[in-house]
Amino acid sequence: MQLQVMNSPFNQDQVDLLNKLLGSLNENQKIWLSGYLAAAQTSELPANEDTPQTGVAEQVSTRSVTLLYGSHTGNCQSLAEGYTEQLKKQGFTVQLSAMDDFKPKALKNVEDLLVLTSTHGDGDPPDNALSFYDFLHSKRAPELKGVRFSVLALGDSSYEFFCQTGKEIDEKLEELGAERIQPRVDCDLDFEEPAEEWWAGVWQQLGSTAKAEDSKADFAPLSITDRPVYSKSHPFQAEVLENINLNGRGSNKETRHLELDLEGSQLNYEPGDSLGIYPQNEEELVDALIEEMEWDPELSVAVNKQGEVRALREALLSHFEITVLTKPLLEKLVPWTSNQGLADLLESRESVNEYIHGRDLLDLVRDFGPWNADEKQFLSVLRKIPVRLYSIASSLKANPDEVHLTIGALRYDAHGRKRTGVCSGQCAERTDTGDHLSVFVQKNQNFKLPENHETPIIMIGAGTGVAPYRAFLEEREEVEASGKSWLFFGEQHFVTDFLYQVEWQKWLKEGVLSRMDVAFSRDTSEKVYVQHRMLERSRELYEWMEEGAHIYVCGDEKFMAKDVQDTLLEILKKEGGLSAEEADDYLADLRQTKRYQRDVY
Repeated sequence: MQLQVMNSPFNQDQVDLLNKLLGSLNENQKIWLSGYLAAAQTSELPANEDTPQTGVAEQVSTRSVTLLYGSHTGNCQSLAEGYTEQLKKQGFTVQLSAMDDFKPKALKNVEDLLVLTSTHGDGDPPDNALSFYDFLHSKRAPELKGVRFSVLALGDSSYEFFCQTGKEIDEKLEELGAERIQPRVDCDLDFEEPAEEWWAGVWQQLGSTAKAEDSKADFAPLSITDRPVYSKSHPFQAEVLENINLNGRGSNKETRHLELDLEGSQLNYEPGDSLGIYPQNEEELVDALIEEMEWDPELSVAVNKQGEVRALREALLSHFEITVLTKPLLEKLVPWTSNQGLADLLESRESVNEYIHGRDLLDLVRDFGPWNADEKQFLSVLRKIPVRLYSIASSLKANPDEVHLTIGALRYDAHGRKRTGVCSGQCAERTDTGDHLSVFVQKNQNFKLPENHETPIIMIGAGTGVAPYRAFLEEREEVEASGKSWLFFGEQHFVTDFLYQVEWQKWLKEGVLSRMDVAFSRDTSEKVYVQHRMLERSRELYEWMEEGAHIYVCGDEKFMAKDVQDTLLEILKKEGGLSAEEADDYLADLRQTKRYQRDVY
């Protein structure tokens, strides 16, 4: 709707300026602007006993806000911390906590509850949300009359149970009698904009009139004198110093060791953190897609809601995901094809899951054409290329201004075509020394070395899951930690796949690493994995656990990490004489006290 001079108190020049501004604003900006103007008007009122004392002051004086987060990679925690700062600046009484650190029985005393949670694996809560989630869904959960709440859910729409944890917590809070003050928002991998919109709605409900730039530091405009701060929204261009294959000749695997230069970035990290990489799609795949759809590679297309424009080919290379199919994407494309097969496919969940596994956008457009959408329409429904997170394999103390990564190249054949992982393929095949990668540091407070350097640590990993343990031992060597350390490492073959073998042996000789047990599954007639070595050392492992050791697990969640957890429970029953329930409680207590930490994917 356009402002007119005749129905407004503005002259023609003012109307023209306002129409130009309003037409460029998104909904979040409009909400903020209306609040800002209302606050400005309120602040100009004379303060006297006849002035109604409402708005922020009343909200702050009567209600407190509790923010609980369940986070695996750190995104929910980072958002919750940012929101907490904004609330504190406005004078709110705020409690911020990981779900596992929150006393669930205190839930009934909460006034305004904001829950931010990711979903892990096949619809499971992240590790630091498990106890809260279980309590909320137990008979012990209290009635929550008088509690107001809202939920922000983060997830990945390529998974069947998208944002499942957030959905279930949202439904349960309502079932327990809490009042929803802002609808739940389910965020895909590109979560920043929907999270910002959710926060704007919550902010309005809480009665705050804080400036929009305060709601998320990364979106605040930089002044000319500010030094650049590199982050997810402003990645650093890191030069590749080293890119080598760790596997020996004859291996059926390719594991790249990358060393990147961080000089000038001001990026800091700790062992256990991850490095995010913004990858690029393979040129051959992009060109095949353009040819199949008969698109103009030089056509200018928008790549974000801010109207940033790129040539179509560049946009497909650097901005849009074309290698993963999701059910929401298929549903959005149905109206644009006359091929009934796509609509028929969507009638069955099993059929959808079977089809999207191992296929990409090129397969889809070939299978269900012809299409009656142009380039801009098609690109408007594609997700941004999600960042790839890799466990950092180095200590900043040992390698100033550098970061090291361990990346397994993903290659496979599916549906008549050879496929490669987007980022791992780029690192293995299209990245040389001297090239640059767009990177940022992703903090992970859920996978950290113990503060006490005398505490024993047990590290369990397979394949590239050994990466953070290289960082752990580099750090412990630098700080001269005296605590014992034990590494369980698994791979396929001793001769070709013993990643970082020379370094482990050096640390064993020097005492930085106290013990190491290895399992090479393809070198024996019966496959032997890390969990088998753990069972062989069950008595010693239990003794270390009783001594207060911290246990770390890094690797594949569905198989390796699950088998390791089952083995830990078996050891607790065997060596500790515990019942199944007692073993579960023992492990839950280790998790609660940060002595059992997992970095799984």
